[in-house]
Parts: sequence; C-alpha cells; structure tokens
Amino acid sequence: MRFFSCLKLRIHKLRIVFNYPTLRRALFFHRILAGVEHKTALNRPISTIVDIGANRGQFSLAAKIFTDANIIAFEPLPIAAGIFRKIFSHDPSVTLFNAAIGNCHERMKLHLSARDDSSSLLEIGDAQSNYFPGTHEIGSIEVDVGTLDDFMTKEDIIRPALLKLDVQGFELQALDGCQNLLENFDYIYCECSFVELYKNQKLAGDVILYLGKLGFRLSGLYNLSNDRNGNCIQADLLFTQFSD
Repeated sequence: MRFFSCLKLRIHKLRIVFNYPTLRRALFFHRILAGVEHKTALNRPISTIVDIGANRGQFSLAAKIFTDANIIAFEPLPIAAGIFRKIFSHDPSVTLFNAAIGNCHERMKLHLSARDDSSSLLEIGDAQSNYFPGTHEIGSIEVDVGTLDDFMTKEDIIRPALLKLDVQGFELQALDGCQNLLENFDYIYCECSFVELYKNQKLAGDVILYLGKLGFRLSGLYNLSNDRNGNCIQADLLFTQFSD
C-alpha cells in the first residue's frame, strides 16, 4: 500500500515539476526532484528561509518557485552539498553552509544511510529500515556542527521568516542550536516522527511541547506518512509564532 502511495505522490510531483523550467532543469541535469509537496506550507508571505538539512536542494528548489525568499541553507553531507551548490550556482539569493546545526560547536559522527536524505547525527534504528526499506546505515563520516548564530545574525533574517528543519530525529538538538535566533522567525516547519526511527530521538509531541514554551503554536500538519494500520509515522509540522 505504501508503495502505491509513494508512486502516486511521485507522479503528482512530476506533473508540477514539468510546469517550471527551473525545476525541470534540476531534474534533467542533476536528477533532483523538487519538494513541491511543500507548496501549501510555503503559501504565505516569506522573505527569508533558513533551510536546515537542505540535502541536494529539494526544499530550496520548491521555495524559490513558490516564494520570493532569500535562502540560507545548511547541509553537512559533502556530495549533497556539492550538488546543491551546482543547482544554485547562479542564484545570489541562495547561500549554503556545509555544516549541520546542533546545540554546540563540535565535530560529530554522521550516520550515513543508503539513501543519503535519511542520514542522521543519530544512529539509524531498525524501525527506519522497516518502514522505509533501503534507508539502512552504510557507514559514517565526521562533520562540522555549530549553532545557528555561529553562521548568521538576526540582521540576516528579514521577516517574515521561516525556519525549516529536516534533520532525521535531531530536531530538538537543532532547535536548541537555533534558540538565540528563534524569536526572529515567524514560522518553523519541521519534519517530526511519531515513532522512534533513530535511536534516542525525540518525537513529535516533544517538539510541540518544546516550541510551545518558546512561543510557537502548531498551526499545520502536512505530508503524513502512515503505516498499513493507519498509524502516523512521520509528518511535516508547521508552527507559527504567537504573542500573548
């Protein structure tokens, strides 16, 4: 059942991609299918996007089509970062740092998945491979990790701004590393899990509680992935900053 759901989504994405020359070029020349499934979440005024866990540029490609935002992206995988740079080499509104975001400045082991967009700073668990075959661990590398304010200041964040995280179970550590700048974001868009796919990861409920204490409320739920019994495995959660 999940195979047919994934196939249906891929066909839907291809139909959208072929309507945009930029997305067609990324597909034909770099074999990157833009993350157009995020269109609804991006359908709001946004001037700055910080894309943490940018991989090969799937989300940033969609963001450039559906918004007028400047993009500051972070990707620790050297090969993925290299492809990202090739795709956006002629776009001065996009900046990439070859690093991960965490709660301190250090070198960390990145666990490599057979599908590189499932790689994580946490050890890949059995559930990840069971739910998503072909994402098992195949090795590891050392990568640079820093806090968000190691790389940018609040002056770099022109509002309204969106912080996007796709960090494979490392959400709370990455959010900790963004905390000094979080008040400058109007939205946080974060992939979260409802089951433990990576060892010792925090789940969606933990992220909701954490961001609630920092002034962000859950305002949207997108791109749900369910198991064969209808239980939710993952989803993209949108949070909006609120004021008392």
